[in-house]
Amino acid sequence: MNYRAFCMLLGIAYLLVSCGGELGSVPPPNYKNRAKVVTAVVAQATTRAVSNNSSTSSNSTQSNKSQSINVKAELWADNWFALYLDDQLIKADSVPITTERSFNAETITFPATYPMHFNVILKDYIQNDTGLEYIGTDRQQIGDGGFIGQFTDADTGEIIGVTNEWWKCTVIHTAPLDNACAAEANPVAGQGACGFTSIPEPTDWKSPTFDTNSWLAASLYSAAQVSPKEGYDTIAWKPEAKFIWGPDLKTNNTVLCSVTVYKP
Repeated sequence: MNYRAFCMLLGIAYLLVSCGGELGSVPPPNYKNRAKVVTAVVAQATTRAVSNNSSTSSNSTQSNKSQSINVKAELWADNWFALYLDDQLIKADSVPITTERSFNAETITFPATYPMHFNVILKDYIQNDTGLEYIGTDRQQIGDGGFIGQFTDADTGEIIGVTNEWWKCTVIHTAPLDNACAAEANPVAGQGACGFTSIPEPTDWKSPTFDTNSWLAASLYSAAQVSPKEGYDTIAWKPEAKFIWGPDLKTNNTVLCSVTVYKP
């Protein structure tokens, strides 16, 4: 082997030793990312658990739908109400809305299943579209409304629901549009201060699928504001039960309200 060839072999050997050391100094791959695999497995297990829970919830919902309970409804209105479960009439106030000073309480028991979709039509007594009462007398005035209700399990006494701010309401009759109407010597609906607004009930508003997003939360009132009369004191009201109505206790004459009650 000549000197030139020897030097070439020696250089190659040096390079191999040098590169090998550098390769050996590279740290091993970082396997911390494998924790993501564990997380993924856990996530899959969680997903399965959610799926199982969903199935359980579905089964529970089906069970709820098949299990009826006896609901006791205690209701008071100034002046008139009609209570519906979905679109089924449960109870209409036994005193007609045409009755002056129609204050009374109603108690009724009926079967229902969760979820319960309650609807009420609420009316204050008015003689005509002026929104007034006692027209032509020295007592001519704008009346006021108010409604309160509570629902309990008739067998256990457990409270199911009450009237409160969770109810959604819309007003379909308002009168008068100017309170000065009450001072008119000859008030005529639709003229001067005695203007009014009246719209029909929305189609299918009693359906559980009806969209009430545009409706307002029920306005709450105190007993002092409503001044409940005959029948109110015959019921032991839960403190959670509140008087509800439209935003104007006096001029909102017909109000529709709705709520869905789910199993506790």
